[in-house]
This record gives sequence, C-alpha cells and structure tokens, in this order.
Amino acid sequence: MTESTTILSAAGQPLPKRWLVIIATIWAGQAVSMITSYAAGYAAVWYITETTGSALMLAAATICAYLPQGLLSPFGGVIADKYNRKIVMIVADMSVGVVSLILGIFILLGKASFALIIVMIIVRSIGQAFHGPAMMAAMPLLVPEKHLLRINTLDQLLMSLASIGAPAFGIFLYTAIGFYSVMFLDFLGACVAVAGLALAKIPTIHDETTDNQHVLANMKDGWMALSANRGLMILIVGITIGMMAFAPLGAVFPLMTYSHFGGDGYAASIVEAAFGIGMVVGSIILMVWGGGKRLAGLMAVAAIIVGAATAACGLLSPNMYWVFVALCAVMAVGCGWFNGPLITLVQKNVPPEKNGRALGFTTAAIGLASPVGVAIGGVTAEAIGIAPFFLVDGILCLALGLLIYLPKSVRALDRTTAAGGLGTSNNPPTETSDLQASEQAAEAAEQPTALPVEQR
Repeated sequence: MTESTTILSAAGQPLPKRWLVIIATIWAGQAVSMITSYAAGYAAVWYITETTGSALMLAAATICAYLPQGLLSPFGGVIADKYNRKIVMIVADMSVGVVSLILGIFILLGKASFALIIVMIIVRSIGQAFHGPAMMAAMPLLVPEKHLLRINTLDQLLMSLASIGAPAFGIFLYTAIGFYSVMFLDFLGACVAVAGLALAKIPTIHDETTDNQHVLANMKDGWMALSANRGLMILIVGITIGMMAFAPLGAVFPLMTYSHFGGDGYAASIVEAAFGIGMVVGSIILMVWGGGKRLAGLMAVAAIIVGAATAACGLLSPNMYWVFVALCAVMAVGCGWFNGPLITLVQKNVPPEKNGRALGFTTAAIGLASPVGVAIGGVTAEAIGIAPFFLVDGILCLALGLLIYLPKSVRALDRTTAAGGLGTSNNPPTETSDLQASEQAAEAAEQPTALPVEQR
C-alpha cells in the first residue's frame, strides 16, 4: 500500500478501505437501540404518571436518570482506556437490555412496581456512564479526521430523531399491547446494538502505563491530560455553566405555553415538536457543512443564537404564541451545534490512549450540570415568573457566548484544529511519542509505526 492510498484515522492510525461500512454497521445498531430505549424510557415515565400521579416521584425518576451517569462517567472513562472498548460497549448495552427483559417479565406477571422502574432507570444511566466514554473514545480510531465532527454530530442527530418519534411509538405499544411489550422491544434493540458492535472491527489503543495503577491514579492521569490544555478546560467549564443555565428551560417549556400564552396540551406538544425539529435541522446542517475549522468559535456563536432566541421569548406578549414556536426552533438549531464540536475538540486535544478518561470527565461535568441547573432554575422561575425567567436565562447564555471566545487559549484550540494536528499533554512522552512517530513515518515510508492496537 502506498502513501497516496493510505487513509489515516483522526488518531493517525491506518484505516481499512471499508471504514465507512464499519461505521454504518455500528451506528445502525446504535440507532435501533436508541429508538427502543427512548420508547421504553417514555413508557416508564407514563407508567409512573398513571400509577402515582406524583410530581415528586417523577422528579426522583429524573434524578435517577441523570445522577449515576454524571457520577460514574469518570470511572467509565478509566475502563474505556484500560480495557477493550468494544467489549465495554457490548457489556453496557447488553446489561441494559437484560434488565429491560427481566422488568418486562415482571410486568407480564403483574408484579410491576415503582421500585423496579427506578432500578431500570438507574441501570440504564450506569450503562450509559460506561458506554458513552468508550464509544466517543473509539471514534477517532474509526474515521478520518475530516469526518470526525460529522460522526460525533450523528449521535446528536439520532437522539433528536428518537426524541421526536420514539415517545409516541412507546405510548402506542404501551396502550395497544401493554407495558411489557415496550420492555421486550428494548431488549431486542439492545441485541441489535450488540450485533452491530460484534460484527465491526474496533481498534483499541491500550495505555500500558495504567496496567499497575490504582483506578484513582488512572483517573488522575486522565484529568491531568485534560487539564493540561487551558483553553479546553475554559471551554468545558463555560459549557457546563451554560448547561446549568439552559437545562431548566426543558422543564418549563410546558409552563410557558400554559401560563403565559394560555395554550393547552396540544399547543405544548407543538413547541416540543418544533424544538426537536430544530435540533434535527441543526445537526444536519453541521454534518453537511462539517463545522469549518473554528469549532470553539462555532460554539460561541451557537451560545449567542441560543441566548438571543431565549431572551426574545421572555419579551413576547401573550398573543405571540407562534413566534414563540419559531424562536424555540431557532434556539434548537443553535443547541445542535454544541455536543459534536465539544467532543471533537476533546478528542483532538487529548492523546488517544487517554481519550476515554478525558471524555468521561467531560460527560460527568455536563451530566451533573443538568439536574443542578433544573433545581436552581425551578426555584428561580417560581420566584420571578416564567417569562422573566426566559429573559434572564437568555441574557446569561448570550453573555456566555460573547465572553467564552475571548481567552487566547480558547482561540488557540481553533488554530490547532485548523492545523489538523492532535493535541498533546504535559505528561512525559510514552505512547503519545509513539503516535507522533507513527504519523511522521507515514509521511516518509510506506508502512507507518503504530501504537499497540487490538482489532476485535
């Protein structure tokens, strides 16, 4: 194979000619699993609503959905860097599927309970804490650098599509056949995801320096690799603050529709659909465009769009409901430009063998920001009113977008992206040096040197 025909991954490893087939196989399975998981999750929420009618129980279920993932993602990152990432994802997917299967059997036998539903929600959150970092850390090894952002955005696109159609699908099965049918479907979705992973060859870079380390030392090593890049840390902290400010809006959209515009449940569903469609449009734009070479700048612009649209919502009069719907769609387009660029910047600025831990910390920060933001935002909205809350929240997001790109270290992230190079950490050269040598050798010889890679 000559240099002209060698395709390198974003991590500098040679890619097979059929790399796109591998990606399609993995993501086809993940798409099916995502749809069934959303359907099962919404059916569980509806079951709690029907059987308890308690806002406190629904709040408890929401906390159980967020908290384990936020707390355990750093540990998931350690596992992703220490062991075979493909196996980690398979175990995580299958564990969630088996729990859904067991729950479906209990429901079929008439032994469903709130406690069992909570167990399913917690296991699902734990599974995502281990699956997410492994999946994100594997992507730079599977796709060329120019397509990395597109693949990262694909996750957001699939989640947006699933959030639009899967809840209705889940409720249809729930009412037409029974709650157990949705749980059995979730198990089948997990099996499809596992099959997609099993059929694909997924490289795993093993960081040999972690073999004899305690798990906390492993975690510290990943944190050092992430915190070594000042600009990246500023960006992650900024986005975490932004998530705390924006997360409450998802909880108060129906209240805005009901109390400010005098709308009913149908009107509230239109707002939710508009937001979902906006997320899909934003994700598609980003995938087709590719995001350009200034990803940190793109995130700042997205924050400005979201902030301006949110603040404008707070200034609307009660007879401007359809303007509110349109602004929510615009807001969602901007929201679709956060996740993919942030993940891509972490992947490009942290050595591949430490990506799992770095992404685990990133996921934890954003994951924990949501429930904290919902709690703070709920109290604030109750105190100042729903429309003023939109105005204040929008101003905060707008200010974040205007300020976050000012530090030189943040702008330097875009210069690194434009140069097309992977970032390095301040740690002594180990496998990272091997990676750089691999890239140099690929330019000078026909057979590049590579990090220890397992194809499984």
